[in-house]
Amino acid sequence: KNTSKIMHVRLTKDQKIKVVTSDDIYKIMQQILLRENKLRRAQEHFWIVGLDNKSRVLFVELLALGQHNRANINPSEAFRMAIYKLATQAVFVHNHPSGSTIVSKADKDQTDYLYKAGKFLRIDVVDHLVIAEKQYTSFSDSGLMHEIHNSGAWELVDRTKGDLTKMKIEIAEEVAERKARLDVAKKLKDSGMSDEDIKGITGLRLTDIKKL
Repeated sequence: KNTSKIMHVRLTKDQKIKVVTSDDIYKIMQQILLRENKLRRAQEHFWIVGLDNKSRVLFVELLALGQHNRANINPSEAFRMAIYKLATQAVFVHNHPSGSTIVSKADKDQTDYLYKAGKFLRIDVVDHLVIAEKQYTSFSDSGLMHEIHNSGAWELVDRTKGDLTKMKIEIAEEVAERKARLDVAKKLKDSGMSDEDIKGITGLRLTDIKKL
């Protein structure tokens, strides 16, 4: 079954590292892939890895599960967490269940599209890894990111800028709304209200409330 539900991937302390090479990303993503059961590993996953300005891993988010839905990923989904977490760089990663890591034309086109959207949002897409259980191909190492940088495809024109500006405003509004709900939750918690009651009022997750 395909799904486009975005899911946060829990990282260990050892996985929140400074990324120096594509191999650093692959080792993290290989671990994440291998901890899935065989049925899930037989499906194509598409992740984003967010990095800060010192190339340290901030988060890993599963954007899509299933090849069909991967084609429908739009920038507002792909970069939402990156904007929220103030990431300045991103690496996209997807697996090929066949075990082959040959880059397809669809892989190139999608990376080009997301790279150009990232430029507008000031989030530098530095690599895209096609991975399998025992090997991977890096767009950056193979020169494909350089090709994408110079491709001329998906360059922003006035109409597209309008669409992306609207998307950026919508995301900013959503982040501001979440911050406001967290502020309310903090005040309610300080007043002695239970986490369950705060959840009912604010709509926040219990895990977020417990961190306050």
